[in-house]
Amino acid sequence: MSSVEVHQHIVSLLQKPNPVILDIGCNDGTDTQKFLELCPQPELYCFEPDPRAIARFKKKLGPSLNKVKLLEIAISDRNGTIDFHPSNADGDAKDWDLSGSIRRPKNHLTEYDWVRFDRPVSVETRRLDDWCSEAKLDGVDFIWMDVQGAEADVIAGGMRTLGNTRFIYTEYSDRELYEGQLSLQAILSLLPSFEVAAHYPRAVEGDVLLRNTRL
Repeated sequence: MSSVEVHQHIVSLLQKPNPVILDIGCNDGTDTQKFLELCPQPELYCFEPDPRAIARFKKKLGPSLNKVKLLEIAISDRNGTIDFHPSNADGDAKDWDLSGSIRRPKNHLTEYDWVRFDRPVSVETRRLDDWCSEAKLDGVDFIWMDVQGAEADVIAGGMRTLGNTRFIYTEYSDRELYEGQLSLQAILSLLPSFEVAAHYPRAVEGDVLLRNTRL
């Protein structure tokens, strides 16, 4: 299934013109842009702590930037600041910012040895439950979570919100690319009300779409 087909499938499951969508780890806005194109009036909240990705997000969205809410923060299990490990590379992949994480890299260093991680930087971070409470979001239709190994942190700080979320799309790895990264089974054990709606395996990791069976 292509990237476009994945997004189309997700939107078809939401079955509403104005879904509340959280894009956690939105990077340059590629996925944000697809949801804007596929949904007539989405309520889109986008979270990204890497300044380089934020700059590209604003450039890519351009005139559509006013249709989303961009939060220049990381989502984790605490409020305050947290170390973020920015990724980089050389040559054709110069300024590679797609692998940055609040979790320190582990097997990523050997599985993707062309990616390097620069000195950590301090970024603002919020618990998902606290942010949603302040934003007065009682329910979420869909969370697109691409947090590079920090899934456990998002879940720990967002159990109330996730309980009121209909669908979650997340990355996972059974090879612990980042320290403490959860396997698919570990993610499912932390989210007992969710079942697998679609599975997109790749070489050393994959993506999965989860459905909340209680909503």
